[in-house]
Amino acid sequence: MPWLNKQPTWLIISISFLGLLLGWHLLVAWGGYARFILPGPVDVWQQFLIVLRDGRLLKHSLYTISEVIPGLIIGSLIALPLGYLLAKSQLAERLLSPYLIASQAIPVIAIAPLLTIWVRSTYWARVLVAVIVVFFPILVNIIAGLRSVPAELYELMASLQASRRQIFYKLELPASLPILLAGLKVGATLSVIGALVGEFVQPKSQGLGFLLVTARYQFKTALVFVVLVTLAVIALTMYGVVALVEKRMLRWQAKN
Repeated sequence: MPWLNKQPTWLIISISFLGLLLGWHLLVAWGGYARFILPGPVDVWQQFLIVLRDGRLLKHSLYTISEVIPGLIIGSLIALPLGYLLAKSQLAERLLSPYLIASQAIPVIAIAPLLTIWVRSTYWARVLVAVIVVFFPILVNIIAGLRSVPAELYELMASLQASRRQIFYKLELPASLPILLAGLKVGATLSVIGALVGEFVQPKSQGLGFLLVTARYQFKTALVFVVLVTLAVIALTMYGVVALVEKRMLRWQAKN
């Protein structure tokens, strides 16, 4: 539909969302599903209003967000220097890469119970799970971004007798920034998953993971949908914040 391509993004998203709700409603109406198996959009909306009014949704959402943000920040701060080291040192890459790659073959859900044993604080155990989840994607993008810098530009900086500090700030950081920010956008969404996994493993009576587990055991499927939609909104918000930062930091690309 060519006319749809000419419409603003908000209108296209609104149309697709309404289509999703309509399809969902028709599936429930014609499929004959019981409400505790597949609630309809109206049931989910009513449950949303209930948990919003009694404060449960806000309370658990804020607690999960308080885990997501530190997880993303700490994971990024660890990945940045390590990614630079691996991109610049073949010896470091040969020594550390096998362990980093092997660590990705181990499911986080298998590591999370160990973290809850080793780390006394339930909160920081959950944050650490989020750190582990976001670390590797950001690390890979940092390495890819640094290695994408053309060799000719390094030769130019050498001819100008630039110092290592100047090469990093004037060449490597700006050149690798688009790929680095793309990794941060992926990490921003994965940090929500990491925090949720931590809450599944350590369901202390706080967080959306705890609310989700409780709703599942009580067969409150509408509440499960509310939590899932809330998690999606948090992930989209995190992604949008990083995308906004990316837009502001890469304004020079639009001018070229």
